[in-house]
Amino acid sequence: MKDRTLQQERLEAIISSSESATVPLADGVELRPLVSSTLGARGLSTGIVTFQSDAMLPAHRHPVSEVIIPITGKIHVIVEGRRYKIGRYDAFHVPAGVAHWVQNDLSELPVSCFSAFASEEPKREWVETSFINKDCTETDSSVMEDLIRFESAPDYELAQNALFRDLFAGRFGSRGICGGYGIFQPGASLPCHIHGFDESITIVEGTAVCQVAGREYELSNCDTACIPEGRPHRFINRSDRTMAMIWVYAGDEPDRTVLEQCCCEESFIKQACESDN
Repeated sequence: MKDRTLQQERLEAIISSSESATVPLADGVELRPLVSSTLGARGLSTGIVTFQSDAMLPAHRHPVSEVIIPITGKIHVIVEGRRYKIGRYDAFHVPAGVAHWVQNDLSELPVSCFSAFASEEPKREWVETSFINKDCTETDSSVMEDLIRFESAPDYELAQNALFRDLFAGRFGSRGICGGYGIFQPGASLPCHIHGFDESITIVEGTAVCQVAGREYELSNCDTACIPEGRPHRFINRSDRTMAMIWVYAGDEPDRTVLEQCCCEESFIKQACESDN
């Protein structure tokens, strides 16, 4: 009983991307925060950063791992002079303490990037650099950063008609966060499950139903669910179109414990209350 009470004290949160206020980071660069300590998250934060044409986020570093994933267009990420062109759903990991900067000099249109940090309150330190840029296409063991190209990442079926790709994790170099991309065909759903750490799930295509311990939410257009550790949940595609998400865990590697479906449905809440009386 005590464990269940502790878990229920930390409830899920749903963030509407259209209602989240933006924060300026540099000229022509804005952050739309999603999951953070404001929602009670532990060990991770996520957001959407939009770069106007030619806008640049100057050289800086973080004390934790960061991952950058374009969700529209292409953009340059420069790490200590190594310049990489990354496109939609490519995942670029920058290790803690490594100087880097990001520039939209590839498109006349704004480019939006999903970002994730291994901290609920990420810090940024601006730094001076004097590197000469050199174009690179891939990463290897000779550099600190990691680039996983979306097209070359293997997929696997986590549930029927629900394909996933791991894009960043401890085995790829990130520390404290892991995550990737999942696409659901119409009618597909995950089994009810929990994690041993907090999770952020952002819907980047189509419309999803998020079912959490007896409650349901409809998410689309980069709406995001913040699911605390130990909270039963699952995602369902009840539409006639494909649905896709970017998910992030506050841990080095994915961890899922499958539960009975009733744990995500309203009947579970009723049963829990009845058993407590």
